[in-house]
Amino acid sequence: MTDTDALRTAIEQGRTALGIELGSTRIKAVLTGPDHAAIATGSHDWENQFVDRTWTYSLEAVWSGLQACFAALAEDVRRQYGAELRTVGALGVSAMMHGYLAFDADGELLTPFRTWRNTNTGAATEELSAAFGFNIPHRWSIAHLYQAVLDGEEHLGRLAHFTTLAGYVHWQLTGRQVLGVGDASGMFPIDVSTGGYDQRMLSRADELIAAKGRKLSVAALLPDVLKAGEPAGTLSASGAKLLDPSGGLQPGAVLCPPEGDAGTGMVATNSVARRTGNVSAGTSIFAMVVLDGGLSRVHPEIDLVTTPAGDLVAMVHCNNGASELNSWAGLFGEFVRALGVEADSNRVFETLFRSALSGAPDGGGLMAFNYLSGEPITGLHEGRPLFLREPGSSLTLASFMRTQLYAALATLRIGMDILLKQESVQLDRMFAHGGLFKTEGVAQNLLAAAIDTPVSVGDLAAEGGAWGIAVLAGFVTGRTEGQSLDDFLDTVVFADARLDTAEPDPADVAGFEAFMQRYVAALPVERAAVEHS
Repeated sequence: MTDTDALRTAIEQGRTALGIELGSTRIKAVLTGPDHAAIATGSHDWENQFVDRTWTYSLEAVWSGLQACFAALAEDVRRQYGAELRTVGALGVSAMMHGYLAFDADGELLTPFRTWRNTNTGAATEELSAAFGFNIPHRWSIAHLYQAVLDGEEHLGRLAHFTTLAGYVHWQLTGRQVLGVGDASGMFPIDVSTGGYDQRMLSRADELIAAKGRKLSVAALLPDVLKAGEPAGTLSASGAKLLDPSGGLQPGAVLCPPEGDAGTGMVATNSVARRTGNVSAGTSIFAMVVLDGGLSRVHPEIDLVTTPAGDLVAMVHCNNGASELNSWAGLFGEFVRALGVEADSNRVFETLFRSALSGAPDGGGLMAFNYLSGEPITGLHEGRPLFLREPGSSLTLASFMRTQLYAALATLRIGMDILLKQESVQLDRMFAHGGLFKTEGVAQNLLAAAIDTPVSVGDLAAEGGAWGIAVLAGFVTGRTEGQSLDDFLDTVVFADARLDTAEPDPADVAGFEAFMQRYVAALPVERAAVEHS
């Protein structure tokens, strides 16, 4: 029997796992085989909308996108294996973390989906952080809820529950209002000793809300919390129809707890053990470092969340990642086409990225800010993309592209300095994944310089969070009794994985340090652009 025949049989028998992740710009599905390797993929591009000064996606876009993504996956299975995708053994849903999806008792959405990208919750975060003695970021669900209280929003009188995007999709597929602990930790602080929401902070939240004249039980509004490996329901008949309106997909698959894209990125890079970390770079860019213990004090730049298994994680989340790089690549691609030269977007990206390797180590007097939206780490409630250069600087493609890549990493560096220098956090290994790292040896090398730490990329992590949630689904059905998630990843999933590690180049380390000094000094220019345009 050939490998193709064996995989066709596995597909037909349902010895597979399906992972679906709703990212900021793409919905992706990955089907894995018995060895947890990806055997088929499907995707659908989508974009958020800025409506009434709120970043949002419509629920119609969620379901049309999921259906298009599943259809593309089914077609890939058909093309590769001559099989129909009618059943899977396990299924998992992941999505961009945080945000606010509020529903009434009849399951009707009360407000447009407020995504992680919204930073209009400043008053709420300040009050909650002070009251809890715990950093509450702008994008967390509890910040959105409390801001609605502060703003006296009418919908609170009909609020029955609220959740994240992954939690919403999972609820529609299974009927269960649950959430993986990693995603839940971006809704409300988690007590890692119990694995549930922090009871002291829940009581304090209720008191704060009551003081504003509103009676709510936050605990009653939140989804139940589950850890990796716990079954989280089965695919219902109506849920199967939501994913596949053609009726081909059958119900019954076991679902893992829904997770956020940060948690699935940790799984996809085998970074759930203590003293490991990963960087995920897409529309946003963030680092996750699994801690040995708590931090010495509260840092507004650092979020404390958990792994999908419930271990404490320091998260440096930057709202702005590769979007501005994508815009510049699109501009250069347009110029190439205007010359009458045919070049696909992948070639344009690779050419531009590789040019950065020969750029001036410190950016050569060029400066850029990639802020399309607000950036809480640097105290900006809105963003304006900027490109600046000093008189006499050399405007070359190589230095321009290095500067743009540096800009995508700069805010992350500010947060990592707090962890590595101020808190003396120990980090044995750092992994990277996401679109920024697809061009081999470019962004990986520059990230190693930015944080002065070896950075690894792996062949399996290329499929990203959609593969990570498929692995978590497979963990529910494939773990041995009592097996931990990190042991499952080490001994089963990543046992034969190939890793490519980039060591920090001293010249680039010094160059990035010089760039960062100019970056911080130029932040008032970015603030002025926000205030005056």
